Amino acid sequence: MVLVTRKGLVIEADRCIGCWVCVTACKDEFVLNDILPYSKGQPDTQYGYYPGFPQPGVPTGTGKVWVQHGQNWIDDGEVVVGQYPKVKAQFLPLPCMHCADPPCMKVSSGGAVYKRNDGIVIIDPANSVGQKQIVSACPYGRVYWNSDLNIPQKCTLCAHLVDQGKNPKCVDACPIHAIHFGDLDDPNSDASKVAAARNAEPYHPEYGTQPTILYAGLLKPFLSGKVVDGRTGEYLTGATVVLTGTDGQSHTAITDNYADFEFPGLKVRQMYNLRIKKDGYFDKVMLVFLDRAKDIGKLQLFPEGV
Repeated sequence: MVLVTRKGLVIEADRCIGCWVCVTACKDEFVLNDILPYSKGQPDTQYGYYPGFPQPGVPTGTGKVWVQHGQNWIDDGEVVVGQYPKVKAQFLPLPCMHCADPPCMKVSSGGAVYKRNDGIVIIDPANSVGQKQIVSACPYGRVYWNSDLNIPQKCTLCAHLVDQGKNPKCVDACPIHAIHFGDLDDPNSDASKVAAARNAEPYHPEYGTQPTILYAGLLKPFLSGKVVDGRTGEYLTGATVVLTGTDGQSHTAITDNYADFEFPGLKVRQMYNLRIKKDGYFDKVMLVFLDRAKDIGKLQLFPEGV
């Protein structure tokens, strides 16, 4: 198929406040609402009391409730990077990624999954009956199985609204305007402008699916630590820390008032040479293998001539 446009989202992850308005707006649009030919109604969350247990109106705590969760076609998940005591977290809206090379379409049959000429990926509710393999094919886990209807379901990027020249529901609902929609091949679209200004990128690019959902401000692996006097334990501010990777790229940081340093946005699965320098102290040199975001704790520098 030749794409006429490449519709997508650019999500500013570092602005998301985890309010779940995008999730709620999606449910408002799709729960129990058939929008054919793009989707059958999104299942609602259901709950009730187990048989034999007290019913509503009895004292609190004496009844037991069952819950059958519905589907979140856009989910506001949480990403955590690092470990105690240096941990960073952010909320991350996660819809279907509407991949240019969608794994779900590869495993489907009979036209169950197709890509429109604007790049939006659709699971056909009529042709996808019984094709549970479509769920497991998504590396992002963004396809749900509707056991009542025996079909897979996911975000349609509000294709019915896009057909009317409107934005997807989550875009207009976001109270801080962190979700942007448009043609990613049009430099004048809102999404493209934000993508260019903020170096937006795919989530999990290693999956190789070429998503049209891009993110700006994603948390990246980092290396942090603290520099102290090896004799007195005093915090050493103003020390110069130089980190050089096996790719030859160097990064420099200066310890702050708490003697902390941090190198954000590093590449993982790489060996780094770390050198710490401060007037009146011997240099410290060490090798660090970065397999994930990590804090290497207190690093001692010893005074010259002691």
